[in-house]
Amino acid sequence: MDQFLAASLRQRRGLLNPLISRRQEWRPMLVERLKRCDPDGDDWGPGALIQLLLEDRDDLSEAFLSSHPGGWLRAPSGQGIDHGPLQQELMEQNFEAADRLTSEVLRRLAGSEAVRRGYVYYSEVEPISGTDLVSLDRLWTVYSRARFGFSVQARLLRALDGRWERLWPRLGWKQDGVWTRYPSAFTWTLEAPEGHMPLINQLRGVRLMDALLAHPALRERAEG
Repeated sequence: MDQFLAASLRQRRGLLNPLISRRQEWRPMLVERLKRCDPDGDDWGPGALIQLLLEDRDDLSEAFLSSHPGGWLRAPSGQGIDHGPLQQELMEQNFEAADRLTSEVLRRLAGSEAVRRGYVYYSEVEPISGTDLVSLDRLWTVYSRARFGFSVQARLLRALDGRWERLWPRLGWKQDGVWTRYPSAFTWTLEAPEGHMPLINQLRGVRLMDALLAHPALRERAEG
C-alpha cells in the first residue's frame, strides 16, 4: 500500500492489480494510513484505495463510512453547496448517479433560473464559484484514477488542437457520427473512455462546455 501511494503514475498503474489481489491484507490498515494523506489534494491514490475498501460491505467499510459521513476528501464550497452526497456516490462507484448529481449541482450553482428551466446557459457559467468547480473536478479526478473530470476533458481538447468534432468520439460521446444514447449507451464504470464523465450537455451546443472548460479556475487546473 505504501509503495502504491509513493509510486509514480506509470508505476502506480502497474501496482493496481497486485494491490487488488491482496486487498484483504491492507484493508484493516487503510484508515490509519489515510491520516498521512492529504484530503485537500487531488492525488487519486487514496481515492482508489477507498473505493477498493468499500467494494466489500463489512465492518471495515461501515466503520469508514461512519467516520467519514461527508467523504474523506475535503471539498469546500463558495456557494453553500454540500458536496458530500456527490462524494458518497463516487466513493461507491455509482457513476451514473454521480453524473446526474453533478448536473444538479451545476444548475444550483448557476442560480434559481437554471434550476427552474432544468439546464445551464453558457452565460451563467462565468459567475459560478471557482471553489465549487475545483471541488467538483477534484472529486471526479480523485475517485476515477484521474480518468474523469472537467480538467481531463480540457486537456484532451487541448491535445486535439481545440477540435470539438474530434473530442466527442474520444470521450465516447459520439460514434460514427451518432450521439451516444444517454444514459443506456454510456459506460458507467472506470473502464469508460478517458474524460467520459461528467457529461456536459453538448446537445445544447458547444458553448456551454466551452464556457465551463474555459472558466479560470478549471483552466488553471487543466494547464497545471
